Amino acid sequence: MPEQPAQEPIELSELDGSLSRRAVLGTGAAAGVAVGIGAFDPADARPGGPDGRGTTLQRTLIKGDKGKHGYRKIVVGPGEPHLVRHELMRGVRRPGRARRRGILAMGQLTDMHLMDAQSPARVEFLDRLDDPGSPWAAILPFQGAYRAQDTLTTHVAEATVRALRRVGRGPVTGLPLAFTITTGDNVDNTQYNELRWQIDLLDGKRIVPDSGDLTKYEGVADQSAYDVHYWHPDGPPPGQPTDLRISQAGFPRVPGLLDASRRPFVAKGLGMPWMSVFGNHDGLVQGNVPSSPLVAQVATGSTKIIDLPPGVNIGELAAQLVTNDPAGLQTLFGGPSRQVTADPNRRPLSRAETIAEYFKSTGRPHGHGYTAWNLATGNAYYAFGKGRVRGISLDTVNPFGGSEGSIDEVQFAWLTEQLKKGSRHYLDESGHVVKGGKHDRLFVLFSHHTIGTMDNDTGPGRVLGHQVAELLLRFPNVILWVNGHTHRNTVTAYRRSKHAKVPGGFWEINTASHVDWPQQARTVELVDNRNGTLSIFGTIIDHAAPTSWGKHPRSPLELAALSRELGANDWQERAKSPHGQDGKRGRVEDRNVELLVPAPFKL
Repeated sequence: MPEQPAQEPIELSELDGSLSRRAVLGTGAAAGVAVGIGAFDPADARPGGPDGRGTTLQRTLIKGDKGKHGYRKIVVGPGEPHLVRHELMRGVRRPGRARRRGILAMGQLTDMHLMDAQSPARVEFLDRLDDPGSPWAAILPFQGAYRAQDTLTTHVAEATVRALRRVGRGPVTGLPLAFTITTGDNVDNTQYNELRWQIDLLDGKRIVPDSGDLTKYEGVADQSAYDVHYWHPDGPPPGQPTDLRISQAGFPRVPGLLDASRRPFVAKGLGMPWMSVFGNHDGLVQGNVPSSPLVAQVATGSTKIIDLPPGVNIGELAAQLVTNDPAGLQTLFGGPSRQVTADPNRRPLSRAETIAEYFKSTGRPHGHGYTAWNLATGNAYYAFGKGRVRGISLDTVNPFGGSEGSIDEVQFAWLTEQLKKGSRHYLDESGHVVKGGKHDRLFVLFSHHTIGTMDNDTGPGRVLGHQVAELLLRFPNVILWVNGHTHRNTVTAYRRSKHAKVPGGFWEINTASHVDWPQQARTVELVDNRNGTLSIFGTIIDHAAPTSWGKHPRSPLELAALSRELGANDWQERAKSPHGQDGKRGRVEDRNVELLVPAPFKL
């Protein structure tokens, strides 16, 4: 195994002292919906105890009835209580009730995909290959190259930040959110201007969601190179047919939207420490392809490709892009084009440049998880924590390309060493209990990819998701892995073998994106039940935009409301789920949950 790099975790004292403080639940409404093992001590409750306000414990937003061409508005649905899940408690003796104590509360943002929708480096024309009726749908890796709501990503991020800031505390424990972590795909196309939007949004700065010519929109939704495959909110130019999303999917006309979406606004800011995780769209062009001089030239230039070259072999092109064959990019950027305004701020960033940008922030902590070690090495993984809780942020992006993830052997060795140092006892590869470090820590992992999507073995020495999961199951102190990437709410139990000397396992919490429906975030709370078990509470949060965007959306929240509605009517998803299934919201057991796990040591 390669030599392990020396990187020490930063301490959460740099973030917020609240992480080390214990809190307990009062008698608010959230206590009633959580079917718990025991009550929280009211003598220690914080003033104005938790009540679920601002979360989906109180109410949740759902799709309404079908209207014209199947288009649905957003309506308010009933709140959803926490559902208790016991899958990891097999073979574990559960003592009676006890007074429970909160350990940690945090927020999760994921897959913001802050997007320069006018960038010449975008290849929206590939998305139509996944349209209803296309023979290439569900075969080629071209999903997500275009969305009707592409111009509204900064507004959704702003609405999500406002919602999380308004909640402020764990809805179960009442603990202040010690930090929020963004689990990757913070930007959509590795560009400098997109990354600055993310950092400045979370810091609470002035945002100019525009590029190129700041006096007009230059992209696929305007009328300069009209194409019926894209949604045109102003309608068609004279003599042209209505676009397919309006004529066949019931999308609205919203005159003036292209100007409204580019107007500057001042972001509210999270108002709490925040950490950042590296995702495939943060490191690869459109989340798939390593950058190159050609990509940089296209991104910062004045020529925007609007279609594939005539007669191109689609299957061959897909194979070239997946295998990083330079001929694929040459073909991709060799088709018919239009002229747009060049912008040097669209330049793609390397991993090292992305890390360095996080040090140019007024928010806390300095570097947002990254340290001088990350600056020196260009590695995007790190550890952080205080007291008994240790967070580990993995870099699951494969630098050799591909949307799915994996880690290298050096990072795997580093992870192993981190776990050993924070575990007084763990299981060796033969399943025997062995001694580890001097102190016990509760481990929570963060990454962009899920275990199931870490199957990208392109390049030498890649370690896949199932191998990482097998390692984690040897360490009872690992209780949780939080991630994104799938754009779906899912919660999965990973259980040790029934023959293992230590029962239990760990939970994986995967949260939906902010770019696609349902555009939700999540709070995560760790609770000591003080009877030999822990509870992990996950609570879904809808962003702060209203259900309706009105007639002439102009404010960030009105624009975010429109984005959510457009995302709920994604016509490709509609074709894949003709009977109205709502897979990206997840099942009820994937949303508001209480996840039980054996306590690995006495807290």
